[in-house]
Amino acid sequence: MKANSRQGHPMRSRIKRVQKPGPAAGSAGDTAESDDVDDRICATLAAAISQGALKPGAKILEDSIAEHFAVSRTVVRGALGILQRDHLLERKRNRGTFVAEPSVEEARQLFDARRALEHTLLEMMVPQATPEALDRLDAICQEEKRIHAGTDEPTKTSLSGQFHIELAKLSGNGVLTELLGKVVARLSLVMARYEDQHRDECGADHHLAIVAAIRRKDLAEAQRLMNDHLKDIEGRVRLTENQGDRHSFEAMLAAFSGN
Repeated sequence: MKANSRQGHPMRSRIKRVQKPGPAAGSAGDTAESDDVDDRICATLAAAISQGALKPGAKILEDSIAEHFAVSRTVVRGALGILQRDHLLERKRNRGTFVAEPSVEEARQLFDARRALEHTLLEMMVPQATPEALDRLDAICQEEKRIHAGTDEPTKTSLSGQFHIELAKLSGNGVLTELLGKVVARLSLVMARYEDQHRDECGADHHLAIVAAIRRKDLAEAQRLMNDHLKDIEGRVRLTENQGDRHSFEAMLAAFSGN
């Protein structure tokens, strides 16, 4: 379960190709080269955002991306457009593209949406979850514990939403699973912008308790445990604009002081 594995990464698996406007005349080469490269660009940037390498407000350097992937800026802009529609990036007039900076109200709505989605997905999955599928979830929880006992900080960060996406898949509802994936991805930006005090635990014990309740077919207990788990995550943030500004200022100090 490596963070850099394209197939296994929860954020990468969420990225869906959408139909982009047709290219200008004479740019058939761009169309051909964008068939899979835009997916790789999206996956790379989404993983960097998930793992905290790209912070809210960071500028996206289109020239660097084009050079790295050996494609035109037209292809790069098409890929960035996908992440803009998923609200992970935002375009600022005459300034370029930046990692999105969720507002306080947006953050609150995202937490509310996640809670509603998680509860609905549990209602769908509890009656039909098989022992084999739950065994796989237990294995993910054990992997969470193993990684959080080590020093691989980027992987620790990327694990935060993986359990929830794999759990959602057991519902059999691909639309709701995709929606949850998008919400979890945007919440990674909320945590980066508003987290009051970083806490280095993954919630694996909470996850194991949720799986145990599902094994017992105890929907009410599974939802109660999920609610407690999500409250714990929400409790890590201070939803004030000053908090977001403080994080941005601290990032500036770190960048320009060399510390």
